[in-house]
Amino acid sequence: MLQLHSLHPLPLTSGPRTTHAQVYWSGDDGDHTTTTTMLEPAMNTLISSARSTLSRRSIAALQNSRYPLVSAVHRAAFSSTPNHALPTPGESMFRSSSTVGGPPSTYFQRQSLPANTVIKFVPQQTAWIVERMGRFNRILQPGFAVLVPIIDRIAYVKSLKENAMEIPSQSAITADNVTLELDGVLYTRVFDPYKASYGVEDADYAISQLAQTTMRSEIGQLTLDHVLKERAQLNTNITQALNEAAADWGVRCLRYEIRDIHAPGPVVEAMHRQVTAERSKRAEILESEGQRQSAINIAEGRKQSVILASEAVKSENINTASGEAEAILLKAKATAAGIAAVARSIEDGQQAAQGAVSLSVAEKYVEAFGRLAKEGTSVVVPGNVGDIGGMIATAMGVYGTVTQAQVKAQSQKLLGGSDQHEQQAPSRPQSEGEKTLDSKNAIAKSMLETFDRTHQRH
Repeated sequence: MLQLHSLHPLPLTSGPRTTHAQVYWSGDDGDHTTTTTMLEPAMNTLISSARSTLSRRSIAALQNSRYPLVSAVHRAAFSSTPNHALPTPGESMFRSSSTVGGPPSTYFQRQSLPANTVIKFVPQQTAWIVERMGRFNRILQPGFAVLVPIIDRIAYVKSLKENAMEIPSQSAITADNVTLELDGVLYTRVFDPYKASYGVEDADYAISQLAQTTMRSEIGQLTLDHVLKERAQLNTNITQALNEAAADWGVRCLRYEIRDIHAPGPVVEAMHRQVTAERSKRAEILESEGQRQSAINIAEGRKQSVILASEAVKSENINTASGEAEAILLKAKATAAGIAAVARSIEDGQQAAQGAVSLSVAEKYVEAFGRLAKEGTSVVVPGNVGDIGGMIATAMGVYGTVTQAQVKAQSQKLLGGSDQHEQQAPSRPQSEGEKTLDSKNAIAKSMLETFDRTHQRH
C-alpha cells in the first residue's frame, strides 16, 4: 500500500520552465523520498491537487484511483505523443524498475543515493561519483572504498551496464505527406561516468528526446514505401546521429530498433487495395503468358510436323528417283555390254554369228507385226506385204549390217539355192560350210512360215 505524504518544491532549476520537487511517500517497505523534475505549470497543479487530496486523508480514494493526479501531471508535462498513446490513469509515476516494462516510466525519477558511512562497497559494473565539499573528487570503482565523513558526498551513481530505453510513440510525417505513429527501443551504455554526470542534466531524458527528433528528421526524408522497406537502414541512420550528439554526454548508443509503425486507416486500406490489384495484375499477366506460350508451343509443334512430313516426302522422292536412275543406268549398262559383245563378235569375223543376229532381228520384227494384227481392230501392213523377201530384207536391214537390197538378194539366193540343192545334191556327208548353209536356210524358212501363219490369220 502506497501513501503520498507531501510534495515540496526545491529552489534548484534545470530550465526556463522546469523545476525540481521532493516527494515524500511511504509504502509497505518503509518511507521514501524521491526528487523529480517537471514543468512549473504541472508542479503548481500537482501541489494544489495534492493538498486538496491530502486534506481529506482518504487512503481508500488513493487506492481506488491509483494516483490520478500524478498520472495527469505525467501526461501534461512529459508526453509528446497523441492522446491514445499516453499512459492511462492506472499507471503510476512511481513504478519500480523491477516490474515488467523495464526502467521507471519517467526519466526524471532519480534513484536514492547511498549515504556516506565512511566505508562503502561499490557494486560491480557501477561507478560512484564522489564530490568533496561540492566539487568533483573522484570516481569510485567496484569494490572497497573509504569516504571522508561530512565533506565527501556520493553525488551520482552510474550503471555501466547496457540499458534498454523505451522511446514513446510519436507522430512523424513522411516525404509523401503520410502521418505515421512510431515507437522504438534504444540501447545505450555509459562509457564515461564523469561526462554522463556533469555533461548533461539527465542523460536518459536527453537521449530519449534526441532519438525522437532524429526519428522525425529521418522519416521526413523517406516515403512511406521506403520507411517500410528500409527499416534497418533507418535504424542505422538514427544510431549514427545519436552517437554524434551523445559523445559529449559520456553515453554510447549501441543500436536503435523501430518497434511498431502505425499508418492511418485510409492509408492502410489503400495499401491493401494496391496489394490486391498488384496480385490480380500478376495473375492476369501469368495467365496471358501461359496462353501465349501454349499457342507458341502448338504452332511450333505443327511447324515441326509439317517440316518432318515434307522431309519424309522429299526423302521418298529422292529414293524413288535414285532407284529409277540406278535401274536405268544398270539397264543401259547391260544393253551397252550386249551391244559391245555383238560388236566384238562381228569385228572378229564371225559370219555365223552375224547371220544369226540378223535372222533374230527379222524374227522379232515378224512377231511384232503379228501381235499388231492380232490385238488391234485396224491392221496396218507394209506396202510390200506380198514381197516376202523384201519384208525379210527390211527386218534384217534394221540391224544395219547389210543394205536392204543385199539382204533381199541374199534371202532369194538362200531360198532358191536351198530348193536346187535339195533336188540335185546326192546323199553324201556334209562339210562344215554346208552345215552352216543348212542352218541359215532353216532359219529363213522358219521366218517365212511365221509370216505365212500371220498372213493366214488375217
